[in-house]
Amino acid sequence: MFELWKAAFLGVVEGITEWLPISSTGHMILVNEFVKLQVSENFWNMFVVVIQLGAILAVVVIYWNKIFPFSLKKGKPFIKKDIFEMWFKIIVGVLPAAVVGIPLDDFMEEHLNNYQVVSIALIVYGVVFILMENRNKRKRFEITHMSQMTYGTAFKIGCFQVLSLIPGTSRSGSTIIGGMACGASRTVSAEFTFYLAIPVMFGASLLKLLKFGLHFSAMEVQILAVGMIVAFLVSIFAIRFLMSYIKKYDFKAFGYYRIALGLLVLGYFMLMG
Repeated sequence: MFELWKAAFLGVVEGITEWLPISSTGHMILVNEFVKLQVSENFWNMFVVVIQLGAILAVVVIYWNKIFPFSLKKGKPFIKKDIFEMWFKIIVGVLPAAVVGIPLDDFMEEHLNNYQVVSIALIVYGVVFILMENRNKRKRFEITHMSQMTYGTAFKIGCFQVLSLIPGTSRSGSTIIGGMACGASRTVSAEFTFYLAIPVMFGASLLKLLKFGLHFSAMEVQILAVGMIVAFLVSIFAIRFLMSYIKKYDFKAFGYYRIALGLLVLGYFMLMG
């Protein structure tokens, strides 16, 4: 029962940090020092990725009307062409991370999944957020609606998403920075980030499941299920909070938080080492 409470807590952490641009990996590494699941290392490496499926289902639920291209009109099925076209743009945006990430997955996990890399990434991208928002104070964004997103812009944002393969960068953080750098408003950048997450997280989770295998113990199934369900519920609130927040404020607060967390992680592990 205590392990399930731990899984629930990790689900809360995942649900919040997956969508806010503050790095879910950085938080999971730090939390794992204090709330360590009594599971194998292989299961833990799979758990921290597959738990994201719960988070991504929140996007599907919240944005269902904007992402599902099929509907009924006067009792007859029809295709929403604008949504169908958006999915092609999402595929274009996903390609760079897929091309780079799939062959380098094992290398990244073995060589970059450590507190030094995570800490540096947290701090560096925290500084980038602050500098970018200072530059954007008087900037008028060219792309203020999802329909204005071009294939070229989607591809450029996808290239920024490749940066998130480095632990501690934050997938949402890298794509939001990429979106704003390409002229998309904060809300469009965040929303497109959510859409990109759907195929990326499903693909990453499938890859981890295939590597781990399907030989779960009963307790492992329960731990994974609890983590995913809690991540789903918390993600709904986190996504709505972020979209409401950025309509009034910029991302600088997240930049300062990232720097503080990066220094905390770096200091903690150096002292413990």
